[in-house]
Amino acid sequence: MNMNNKLCVITGANSGIGFETAKELASQGAFIVMVCRNEDKAEAAKNELLTEYPSSGIDIVLCDFSIQDEIRKAADIIKASYEKIDILINNHGFLASSYDETVDGYESTFAVNHLGYFLFTNLLLDHIKEAEKARIINVASDAHKGGRFKSNNLQMKKNFSYWKAYQNSKLFNILFTIELADRLKGTRVTANCLHPGVIRSNFGQESTFLIKAFWLIAAPFMKTNQEGAQTTIYLATSDEVEEVNGAYFKNSKVTTPASHALDKEAAEQLWEISEELTNIYQ
Repeated sequence: MNMNNKLCVITGANSGIGFETAKELASQGAFIVMVCRNEDKAEAAKNELLTEYPSSGIDIVLCDFSIQDEIRKAADIIKASYEKIDILINNHGFLASSYDETVDGYESTFAVNHLGYFLFTNLLLDHIKEAEKARIINVASDAHKGGRFKSNNLQMKKNFSYWKAYQNSKLFNILFTIELADRLKGTRVTANCLHPGVIRSNFGQESTFLIKAFWLIAAPFMKTNQEGAQTTIYLATSDEVEEVNGAYFKNSKVTTPASHALDKEAAEQLWEISEELTNIYQ
């Protein structure tokens, strides 16, 4: 895909694989909308990109994905500023160190990693459909293999485990993608998801001592942010995936996720529950 002047909305774009994705797409002539929580970090990332690619079009939209009102405001800003969206990359991620609820009353990891993807995407969907050909890319993870869909305990209010909550959220990313892809059949929009690899980044730095220690010890064996961004970049730019819809990618190749990530009934049920929790039609 020729990325020149394509509008690419990337969440969590100020650091890690989100930043590397923004950098590569900017180098190919895309206009980047960086959707970030921290204004100072976002401005620093924007300045770094403009130093390297001075002619790039780069916009910042601030959003804390744990707060649904902020997601709605961010989506409104983007829709008011641009007529269409060519690429949406849901990249932001969070790992809570203990059970905590957002201002909306939802468990934090679930709220940010799943409801954040779901609400933001649906709010922007009409604008995405305005593009000649558009792509939605959701960053999931092989961590989904340890996740489970239990409709009566989606937010782990019983027997909370921070790692299990993260695994569940990555499972939900895949279930969301396959249901979204099904709903997009017959349109000019595709939806796919991916495992970026285990990344040597600042992810998990707000988590427990054990998670921080694991990241420190395992860092030499992990992918760099640049390496971790390659599958996302591939899905955004490659002509090879133009007609691919509802797939899970790893190392820029279609791969099969765990069987429970392909449960159509669970995907439909998760969608219906997510509609209720986000009041998407109100």
